[in-house]
Amino acid sequence: MASMHCIINPAGRDGSTGKRWPKILKRLEEDGWDVEAHMTERVSHATEIAYELRNRFENDDSKPLIVAVGGDGTAHEVASGLRGSSLVLGLIPTGSGNDLAMAHGLHRKKMDLTYRTLLNGIDRSIGALRLEGKAAPDVAGYPAPKVRACDGPVEVEGNVVRWVFLESDCGVTSLTSRAKLTRAKWIRGSMKYTYLGLTEVLKWKKRQAWIKIDNEEPKTGVLSMVAFTMCETFGGGYKVSPKASPQAKHGHLTVALNLSKLQMIRLMGPLRKGKHVNMWDISHGPAQRLEIRALDRDGNPTDLPHTPPLFVQSDGEPCIQTPAILQFMPDQLLVRGAQKVDWA
Repeated sequence: MASMHCIINPAGRDGSTGKRWPKILKRLEEDGWDVEAHMTERVSHATEIAYELRNRFENDDSKPLIVAVGGDGTAHEVASGLRGSSLVLGLIPTGSGNDLAMAHGLHRKKMDLTYRTLLNGIDRSIGALRLEGKAAPDVAGYPAPKVRACDGPVEVEGNVVRWVFLESDCGVTSLTSRAKLTRAKWIRGSMKYTYLGLTEVLKWKKRQAWIKIDNEEPKTGVLSMVAFTMCETFGGGYKVSPKASPQAKHGHLTVALNLSKLQMIRLMGPLRKGKHVNMWDISHGPAQRLEIRALDRDGNPTDLPHTPPLFVQSDGEPCIQTPAILQFMPDQLLVRGAQKVDWA
């Protein structure tokens, strides 16, 4: 009998994940899995559980499948604990967005496919983005991030590190993710991001930024949106990085500078369909490294954070603020996905 450890976020999708778990467990056991369940109780608890399982089974000949049961936030936390190990991440998407699961050929409404994939899927090695920067302050029960052993050492004292397996963004989109921690909990799926995005655009205050991409000359301007991604969609299906592959040997970078509020609102429709590239000089392409800094009064990059803050998110969690550096790293995680995926 194959062994599986499930890490479940019972609060996922407004509590529906916890309610669905007994039915999910029954199906897994009917499929022949020996299941051990771990319920999360707080932010980052899934990472702690996954890291403990990693240390327990990394050198074990019969490694169990470690399954994240929830949405993108739960998948991110479990992946962070497993990163760099030989343990495989499985996914049961029951959250609001589920973009990481969709990237690997799964969907919340096609659960039979999910169960078949857990049994007969393909384990693929994917890259990730290493994000280092200043910790964002805590808000509404979401604590400020702290240094964790599973993330590795920091390069700059006082910084924290997080890893990105789906996407990282900065600008209006990261403020939208910050807003979801306190507002619009009654809206599910991509509609939540659409609603919050509109409200954040309307109260947007321009923030000048200095950005450096790989070895290119730095750019300066009003940072409207920067998205550094490993997968095609985020925000519940917005095609921010058309045709992005988690197995590419680079990240996928979208940059939008100096957009007006009207342009940002008009961008939401094309962004959802992946038709935004080249609109208003919006660029999209491969990248290995991205650095974002604030500018001082003389227009020079500074080591101080933006005022008001400019957040950088990690798989939907706006946990870092500028200055920040994102660096692509290959072969960081094994993920069990469907036998056929769009990008393979």
